[in-house]
Amino acid sequence: MLIVADVHAASEALARVASRGETLLILGDLVNLIDYRTGEGIVADVVGLDTVTAIATLREQNRFDEASAVWSTRVAGIEDRVRNDVGVAMASQYEQVAEALGGVDAYVTYGNVDRPDMLEASLPPSSRYVDADVVDIEGWSVGFVGGGVPKLGTDGEVTPSVMADKLSRLGPVDVLCSHVPPAIEPLARDVVGRGLKGSVEILEYIDEFQPAFHFFGDIHQPQALQWRRGVTVCRNVGYFRATGRPFPFPAKYGKDRPSLPEGP
Repeated sequence: MLIVADVHAASEALARVASRGETLLILGDLVNLIDYRTGEGIVADVVGLDTVTAIATLREQNRFDEASAVWSTRVAGIEDRVRNDVGVAMASQYEQVAEALGGVDAYVTYGNVDRPDMLEASLPPSSRYVDADVVDIEGWSVGFVGGGVPKLGTDGEVTPSVMADKLSRLGPVDVLCSHVPPAIEPLARDVVGRGLKGSVEILEYIDEFQPAFHFFGDIHQPQALQWRRGVTVCRNVGYFRATGRPFPFPAKYGKDRPSLPEGP
């Protein structure tokens, strides 16, 4: 199987990966609201690059409340129009992702920038939307929990209590897949200065159940890509929009745990 996260509308690269014919696991953030490297994305198209630049600068300084205030000021009085325009653009990007996934066996969950209902409705018949559920994939029991850590009030963010509830429905699994990392500082820290974004609830799940592997994304430039917590190998599968490369994971043969490759 091949695992990706943070697609952020890189539909052409996703189509190339899908053409390999392997099972795909997609761990959220399928649309591109803001590319913090360039300012490009839906938000810039709708409200202007100047607003995006201001928000990005504040986020890099960990001034999230001020970033939210900039957004609130910019859209004051036009909230409904902005939300509609953003929704139309997101629907278009989801449609392009769906075309890339056509005919491919894929399992998809959502990230903080996604609108879960819109994402689920857009997927082709060959793809399965998975959240707070366990699926058997190539001999592995794989648990999925979607959603991001609350920061800016997006539709794809989930509260700690909601995340805890979703995890409680999984029970023990071989592989845990989420959008966000566990609250382990080297995995949850973005080195470009956007602070920590890790889930305490996911860390507690790992400590209790010790899955063989935990795969996630969300942190584009992490301090560490991989960390071991007990017997669990926690791995950031990479910023797909930037790399265009999936993370390969082998089918399960016998009882031995495979070694992870160096990719993506």
